[in-house]
Amino acid sequence: MSKNPFKIKKELQVQDKKLTYYSLPELEKQGHSISKLPFSIRILLENALRNFDDFAITKDHINTLLNWQPEASDKDIPYKPARVLMQDFTGVPAVVDIAALRSEIARKGKDPNAINPLIPVDLVVDHSVQVDYFGTNYSYKRNMDEEYKRNRERYQFLKWAQQSFDNFSVVPPGMGICHQVNLEYLAKGVVARDGEVFPDTLVGTDSHTPMVNGIGVVGWGVGGIEAEAAILGQPIYFIMPQVVGLKLTGKLPLGSTATDLVLNIAYLLRKHGVVGKFVEVFGPGLNHLSVPDRATIGNMSPEFGCTVTYFPIDDKTLDYMRQTNRDEEQVKLVEKYCKTNMLWRENEEEINYSTILELDVSNIEPTVAGPKRPQDKILLKEFKGKFIDLLDDSFGRQYIDPGKRELDKSIARWKAEGGNQPMPKSKTVHPDTEIEEDKNDLRTVWITRGQDKFMLSDGSVAIAAITSCTNTSNPFVMIGAGLVARKAREHGIDVKPWVKTSLAPGSKVVTDYLEKGDLMKDLEALQFHLVGYGCTSCIGNSGPLPPQIAKAVDEYDLVVASVLSGNRNFEARVHPQVKMNFLMSPMLVVAYALAGRVDIDLVNDPISYDKNEQPVYLKDIWPTNDEINEILSKVLSPGDFDKNYGEIFAGNEIWRNLEVPKDKVYKWDKDSTYIKEIPFFQDISEKPEDFQDIKSAKALLVLGDSITTDHISPAGAFSKNSAAGKYLIEQGVDEKAFNSYGSRRGNDEVMVRGTFANVRIKNKLAEKEGGYTTYLPNGEEMTVYDAAQKYKEGSTPLIVLAGKEYGSGSSRDWAAKGTFLLGIKCVLAESYERIHRSNLVGLGVLPLQYKEGENAEKLGLSGKESFSITGIAEGLKPQKELQVIAEDKEGEKISFKVLARLDSEIEIDYYQNGGILQYVLRQFLEKESK
Repeated sequence: MSKNPFKIKKELQVQDKKLTYYSLPELEKQGHSISKLPFSIRILLENALRNFDDFAITKDHINTLLNWQPEASDKDIPYKPARVLMQDFTGVPAVVDIAALRSEIARKGKDPNAINPLIPVDLVVDHSVQVDYFGTNYSYKRNMDEEYKRNRERYQFLKWAQQSFDNFSVVPPGMGICHQVNLEYLAKGVVARDGEVFPDTLVGTDSHTPMVNGIGVVGWGVGGIEAEAAILGQPIYFIMPQVVGLKLTGKLPLGSTATDLVLNIAYLLRKHGVVGKFVEVFGPGLNHLSVPDRATIGNMSPEFGCTVTYFPIDDKTLDYMRQTNRDEEQVKLVEKYCKTNMLWRENEEEINYSTILELDVSNIEPTVAGPKRPQDKILLKEFKGKFIDLLDDSFGRQYIDPGKRELDKSIARWKAEGGNQPMPKSKTVHPDTEIEEDKNDLRTVWITRGQDKFMLSDGSVAIAAITSCTNTSNPFVMIGAGLVARKAREHGIDVKPWVKTSLAPGSKVVTDYLEKGDLMKDLEALQFHLVGYGCTSCIGNSGPLPPQIAKAVDEYDLVVASVLSGNRNFEARVHPQVKMNFLMSPMLVVAYALAGRVDIDLVNDPISYDKNEQPVYLKDIWPTNDEINEILSKVLSPGDFDKNYGEIFAGNEIWRNLEVPKDKVYKWDKDSTYIKEIPFFQDISEKPEDFQDIKSAKALLVLGDSITTDHISPAGAFSKNSAAGKYLIEQGVDEKAFNSYGSRRGNDEVMVRGTFANVRIKNKLAEKEGGYTTYLPNGEEMTVYDAAQKYKEGSTPLIVLAGKEYGSGSSRDWAAKGTFLLGIKCVLAESYERIHRSNLVGLGVLPLQYKEGENAEKLGLSGKESFSITGIAEGLKPQKELQVIAEDKEGEKISFKVLARLDSEIEIDYYQNGGILQYVLRQFLEKESK
């Protein structure tokens, strides 16, 4: 069997090296219209050609890609990325799984050293730092110390993996955020490996992996399960996507930023509908966007709903590579390969896209998004009025006179929310603190703290966070934020005393250029001190609110807000006490921290008053583009990247002194509450069981639309009264040492107890909000975990009923792992977000989809029926139609058809094996037995 059936393998001479490559121009000569294909499809085509083996990747796969049409198809295509990127929350359980594979291989008498990553894996520890300390020079050090105290065992495990596995590297804590490190350092554009040259591609265990699309690298977020399969040499299969062309014209006007642009794109693409599609950016407007601007857009692909937002390689890409200290030989390799192999940005108007959307960048105005979805665009000039409408619509606040902030006290309070887990409780309220309700306003509280007295009310900014790789990777907006701070100081205005401020960049390069520009002192003067190099507030690691603020919010039910330069603002994600969350540029984050409220017209009203009671407006402290660019030209150099990335793997003294065992098979500690061998593989049979129909299943949950992985997967902190808290207490863990779910993702006992335990999830089978359900045989309401255990005792299979967009949000593998471990055999939903559907299959959970126009309500399902699904035992094919019969306790039956969302033949194999890793393990055992 030839690995080169199309006879297109050629040689590329780059300086003194000769490298082979698979030539797309040769395919064009053979009559294939490669020049009409989107660049991202060309890269997938090259990937399939190079990895062709006529088994996992066949000629049919290649022909599907060669014949890509704008309407796409329902055929599956393979993808073998060049590398994998991980962060620690998703990385730890992935490493646990691979270590568990080694353990099972050893138990079966095979060589455990044979289990290694087959492609490079980079894990960046960036999700564990929490903002416990802020507003001080010691904040960074103390937060780092706390991080190591909480996570030492996890970090020892990761360091063991780095030493034990081939092709596995770890970027220690405090060095940066994985996507920014990827953009600035790891991404190569083009890879030379084993005498071949090919496009740099990847998958990442974080949904914001498409940030690297900004530097011309195809990559997207997958669940940990898919990533592990790629690590172990399996292709990732997915349905041939449509490619939406986003044509940009014009240039950003003065006063607007890349953040404003990306929030407008989020609105545009969500409105159009791009879930499961690729987006590719082209047009003359692209000439005015730097790589950091492009990366800001690529980063928010999951917020758009698409798989990638791809920017082809061009001169801007090469400029950025040089600015970030990429080796000149590498830059020349990228240029020559891309120009030789039809991957250089040119002739883009000839490409056939599935749809073309146009956006005139010159019309972009300052924008924010919120209060709970990234696509909820609000123009800055309309924010004040919109906020008051949101209070009315979402929280039952109805202002009689917005100017006087009076409320209609007859309106009932709306309490429903959804999102993350509760944060650790605030420390004891300072004895000098007094809190009193203002009787003239239902939602105004006066707080006296020492000599200070201030008012807290609906709309107060509780958190102002310059955070997330989305914007901290962009020097223009970061320098801009520093200049806003400088000008605010010059005007004598300060951040309001109730605002918790933080600066958490995605790499150390940021603080270097802020220091060189003499801007750190300005940010610190407004209490935007460095708190860590990690994801912090963007993923809910905001830390506790100051005690007096937290107490006032709880006791008086205040609707306070956060402003952050991140990408996610789902309900309760940033902080469970902060009910409204708004995304914006770092510059606007500083401005709103100065104002202290979001119900202010920043365009026309004073942002604050100086010591002489003179008004200071946003225009007074907003820098010009020339001012920003002048500083940028002086402070940013390749030397900054050389210095910081030259020591990227070293870590601090604590990391270097971590002692780890040298065994190739991990010695699982049965008493550990952090790292535990996952039960997936223990004593696995060498052959999978035959397909079986699902009979007499009971619904564990009945859910509505837009259930995110934040709702399903355990995240954040948890209480002693939760199922996970009770388990840890039984293990002798003090409540103060609980840490967060994210830190305990390596322990399935903790995580399964937290699945569907989100404090804001609304299960229609329970009266209580949160992780509760009704155990249907006796009608008793209990936790989801406890009910699942009772069903398991009776060998009752479980089902989840849901609405549209089930599993949207971050690529959390535990959303699928926990589902499987609870005993849930299938999920029935109206539609799925791409990553979560794939993850369910990867865990052997069957995703079922209602026929078009049907759902539980229209079919008359209450969720209290018994469900039987037939058509599985006789065999499956991609997207097979199955029969469901729902029978209530009176014997009445509802019969309907559903689609089995197994979208490819390989997914059917994964499902039969009980998951993708079980499939890989059995393949390995079969190979070793021959």
